[in-house]
Amino acid sequence: MMQVKIEDIYEEYNRYIYYLCLKLTKNQIDAEDLMQEVWMKVVRYESYMKEVDHVKAWLTTICMNTFRDRYRKQVRRSKYVANQPEQLDISLLDLIAADVLSVEEQLEKEDVGEIIRSKVAELDGIYQKTVMYFYVHQFSLIEIAEVMKVSIGTVKSRLFRAKQRLKELIMNDEIAKDSLVLA
Repeated sequence: MMQVKIEDIYEEYNRYIYYLCLKLTKNQIDAEDLMQEVWMKVVRYESYMKEVDHVKAWLTTICMNTFRDRYRKQVRRSKYVANQPEQLDISLLDLIAADVLSVEEQLEKEDVGEIIRSKVAELDGIYQKTVMYFYVHQFSLIEIAEVMKVSIGTVKSRLFRAKQRLKELIMNDEIAKDSLVLA
């Protein structure tokens, strides 16, 4: 793959990132702040760009993760503030399922969560760690690669192998298999 310049990526995707930020934040000022933070991360992770196959998907992931992190910080901060700032009324319908679960569905969901947690605990350390970073802590592939000091390709293959192994563990456990519908 040829060397990609950050200026070219900015030129090509700047409007896309801006509209994505606007859709997430629902206001121009926050969208501009978020966009600036996203581009700062892109510059910081520039060395990983040669490993990126789909630049738009990579940028979208950085944007979504940055938005999610900012939202979490706002929520945490607001716990100590009597009057919550208005921007906490952000509509997250695009990110969070809107339907409210019944008590039975909630219990079933907790059971499934418990089964999956127990199966993740059976994975080898390196796969367990990768799964936790990606699904629990919601790190981007780039962030996981940085933390684990491996390439993005290695992170992707570890996630793939971990999912395959999890599927095997679940399929070999009758109770787990009956509780989960695997695609």
